[in-house]
Amino acid sequence: MPPILQRLQQATKMMSRRKILLLVLGCSTVSLLIHQGAQLSWYPKLFPLSCPPLRNSLPRPKHMTVAFLKTHKTAGTTVQNILFRFAERHNLTVALPHPSCEHQFCYPRNFSAHFVHPATRPPHVLASHLRFDRAELERLMPPGTVYVTILREPAAMFESLFSYYNQYCPAFRRVPNASLEAFLRAPEAYYRAGEHFAMFAHNTLAYDLGGDNERSPRDDAAYLAGLIRQVEEVFSLVMIAEYFDESLVLLRRLLAWDLEDVLYAKLNARAASSRLAAIPAALARAARTWNALDAGLYDHFNATFWRRVARAGRACVEREARELREARQRLLRRCFGDEPLLRPAAQIRTKQLQPWQPSRKVDIMGYDLPGGGAGPATEACLKLAMPEVQYSNYLLRKQKRRGGARARPEPVLDNPPPRPIRVLPRGPQGP
Repeated sequence: MPPILQRLQQATKMMSRRKILLLVLGCSTVSLLIHQGAQLSWYPKLFPLSCPPLRNSLPRPKHMTVAFLKTHKTAGTTVQNILFRFAERHNLTVALPHPSCEHQFCYPRNFSAHFVHPATRPPHVLASHLRFDRAELERLMPPGTVYVTILREPAAMFESLFSYYNQYCPAFRRVPNASLEAFLRAPEAYYRAGEHFAMFAHNTLAYDLGGDNERSPRDDAAYLAGLIRQVEEVFSLVMIAEYFDESLVLLRRLLAWDLEDVLYAKLNARAASSRLAAIPAALARAARTWNALDAGLYDHFNATFWRRVARAGRACVEREARELREARQRLLRRCFGDEPLLRPAAQIRTKQLQPWQPSRKVDIMGYDLPGGGAGPATEACLKLAMPEVQYSNYLLRKQKRRGGARARPEPVLDNPPPRPIRVLPRGPQGP
């Protein structure tokens, strides 16, 4: 038999060992389930690409090495979940924090490769909170890694920070009646530079990006320009939270991923009772003035974002974003019922989906699975809505098992960091 026929015969035998199920969800909606022993791969093929590449461009393989700088209160948890699921589907290693760091890479300290759990090295994907340090990340991540991050409009971001970290940041705790308006009326009365978690009260984006959050562009415009230049040298894409779906379209194009790879469920969202319905204009101006470095970063990268959209073809990007939203709604209905609603943690029966609560004053919402579900589709839906803490625990256990000899005793860090904000919930630790 010719060698090529032998190879075809071997491939046919391998496929016959797998269980392949095609579920037709609609006229053009097909899902592929491949279950081979303990290896599970499930993901919905919900729509065709609406903007194919130019005829003379060659198709690229999907890019598999990504470092995502997860900034605070910018929809970063949702992006992290997209990356975690992509890594699982492609059997990639995800860098996860050392137990001494819990679920952040020893934030707010500058990132060090020593903060990474030994069973998760060398990694393909990194997506947990850290303070950016270019040299240390380049020491950890393989050559060719694509770096991406996300920014949010500073006034909206600061309102979220003030609410979420009110019980942890001393500057916020000093404010009478937990009043955002009172803080922004006289921030210097409450803020102390250098105290623990002070970065949540002043230019948090700049701090996360490795910058000096105490610098003011009003006093030193060159510093802001230099920080922008440093970000542009490293990050191939700076996403914008207010245009989340358009950002995901640009992300999938950058990485040569399919639109199916960036479907998502909204995670770590506050209940309406825990946030301002609208930020008054005067309050927004005060927040941007106090966080002037963040405002300068956001304004610059918001402008460059739209220039990038224009180069990609704005009509094309908007069409893909619309299809992404429609496909996302179909997926949410399939996973969480005909009316998929975010609900308080106390109403979520599936323990693996109960989000961590920062305080009794803030309600973080999540999804729940309909009763009676089981099988590959249920597992995929579970991962779609799994909060950061549970997913990180699950991936660490899975990678320890896969690593075998690499799962050696964990080293003890010198000078362990102060306990981070995210305390582990007790009870079941994922599926």
